[in-house]
Amino acid sequence: MLQVEGLSLAYNHIVALEDVSFHLPQGTIAVVLGPNGAGKSTLLRCLNHILRPDRGHVYVEGRDVATLSPQERARIFGYVPQINTGNSLTVFDTVLLGRRPHMGWRPSARDLAVVEEVLHWLRLDSIALRPTHALSGGELQKVVLARALAQEPKILLLDEFTNNLDIRNRLEAMQWVRRLSRERHLTALVVTHEFNLALRYGDVFILMAEGRVRAMGDRTVLTSALLEEVYGIRVRVVTIDGVPVVVPIGEK
Repeated sequence: MLQVEGLSLAYNHIVALEDVSFHLPQGTIAVVLGPNGAGKSTLLRCLNHILRPDRGHVYVEGRDVATLSPQERARIFGYVPQINTGNSLTVFDTVLLGRRPHMGWRPSARDLAVVEEVLHWLRLDSIALRPTHALSGGELQKVVLARALAQEPKILLLDEFTNNLDIRNRLEAMQWVRRLSRERHLTALVVTHEFNLALRYGDVFILMAEGRVRAMGDRTVLTSALLEEVYGIRVRVVTIDGVPVVVPIGEK
């Protein structure tokens, strides 16, 4: 479904990504982990070609993303960036913008129905007519997620999208992603620093450091020894109710 081959990118001779390669089947939740500056956000922006890599290719269902038009890419990738700001647009109109890759001059009945469905699903109905500048950080984050879902993408790119959410909404947000991956065969790449949330919901884990993929696989790749090496702190990986939990102990 998603094939990444040899992605490399440098800013002013500073390496941001170096020879990143991996393959994700359709319907996979891939969690991208790593220290600050590891290249996680850069990777997402190279996948949808917000950033053009210096070398390498991204293929979706065999099609090279570099050869696609912006509209075609927008039908494939839904993107939720780290930082979002509100404006005078209402919640409804903001989410409706997610339909632009599919719309003509005016939104169709189908476009409006998709927006209403997403708003209901994320429990945003009650604030649909509120301007986004009047929202809390958590509410705004859910609206940006709703806009990405309204695109009906094949691949969802989520960059620390649970940052402003409380613990209940964090769990619900990841449950939504898992439900989409299972029911609609959506592929998701989730950048996060929340190990324990990731370990509960992720299928595949990509651990990055200094622009490279240090390890990739299921939960078992995230060993205490590897995490200590990458993060430079002592950690312990324990199992609670069948799910691994990462417990930081302190400096090495």
